[in-house]
Amino acid sequence: MSHNHDHGDNCGDHAHSHDHTHTDAGGPSDNVFVHIDRDNVVALNSIGEGKVVIKPWNERLDEEMSIESDADDQLIIRIPFTGSVKLRSLLLKSGPGEQTPAKVALFANIDNLDFSDAQDKEPLQQFDVAIGREVGEYPLKPAKFPNVSTVTLFFPASQGAETTQIYYIGFLGQWSERKQEPVIAVYESKPTLADHEKIQGTEGNFNMPSQ
Repeated sequence: MSHNHDHGDNCGDHAHSHDHTHTDAGGPSDNVFVHIDRDNVVALNSIGEGKVVIKPWNERLDEEMSIESDADDQLIIRIPFTGSVKLRSLLLKSGPGEQTPAKVALFANIDNLDFSDAQDKEPLQQFDVAIGREVGEYPLKPAKFPNVSTVTLFFPASQGAETTQIYYIGFLGQWSERKQEPVIAVYESKPTLADHEKIQGTEGNFNMPSQ
């Protein structure tokens, strides 16, 4: 059974703002594009590779490269990061017109989310997507996305077309290197008695069995 994902606190046409002008050619200083593992971006039910919509800031308005849903108007895009990210905004360009997704639902740190899971699970946040040719900025609640290694976007339907089309996905936030404990492995090719502690009472010579 699918849950009703309409939540008054994080969903609605007024939950986003449009692209702002930045003097820096690289875009906002907290754009985490360089920390996205583009080669491992996965798109389900997609015509085209998911990584083509992960673009640098200066290509965010480009409409030559996009992905489009295949069998129907649903899409899932899973985006891994090279470290841990505290997310504050989703950047999205889609469409045109009725090919704009009706909503986008966000899930964090779920590696194998499929369409059945996405419909049954409660998203951390969900937004109505506005129709337009600009990049929309959708503010995320950092407390819900404090330590993200993978974020999955679920687009459940278009706004009337048979397919959904996405041109650009980006994120704003703070990146940090993922902390991992070192794994120490000790290999022993041929153990000998000298390698081990002596057993109490066996300090003398060992008697070899008689032949």
